[in-house]
Amino acid sequence: MSIATKRGDGGQTGLSGGIRVSKTHPRVECYGTVDELISQMGFARSICQDAEVCERVERIQRELYKVGSAIATPPESKKTPPEITPAMVDALEAEVHRIEAEPGVLADWSLPGGVPDAAALDVARTVCRRAERLATGLMESGVIQNPSILAYLNRLSDVLWLLGRLVEARRGVDSSLRTGDKAGPRWSRAW
Repeated sequence: MSIATKRGDGGQTGLSGGIRVSKTHPRVECYGTVDELISQMGFARSICQDAEVCERVERIQRELYKVGSAIATPPESKKTPPEITPAMVDALEAEVHRIEAEPGVLADWSLPGGVPDAAALDVARTVCRRAERLATGLMESGVIQNPSILAYLNRLSDVLWLLGRLVEARRGVDSSLRTGDKAGPRWSRAW
């Protein structure tokens, strides 16, 4: 069996369970953005010099495949979507608190680009925010109904931002956007 099935040559693709839709369907756009996020996180991991951060990123990448699959599974599918649970969101929140407790982690707006691996994590954060916006649209229109998907993506963008700051802190890089006396309130950073 070849990866080139030619079934998508007419602009259609299969959702989980074999249901065919246009490649422009909002559900496809959303899970495609989650796929983009997984790949961007993979790029960040491939250039990251911090083994602990790499392990954290890889674990989340694996979990994101479940999120993408849950988004790709319509209610009429014969397949049951993977569970995206409040416990998964809580685990990300615990990760937020662990990173925030690290000494030297920036607690203000950052200027991306201090080091390549942190910059790649910042790009991943922006892709995550786009996935979250698309998932919000699907939730508002009733296409997806699990609120944990939105909470997961929201919390993940915080984790990605903090991982970038953690990488910078461990390398002695100050990525503060505001300098001098213009520092802002703590944790005013994640759009």
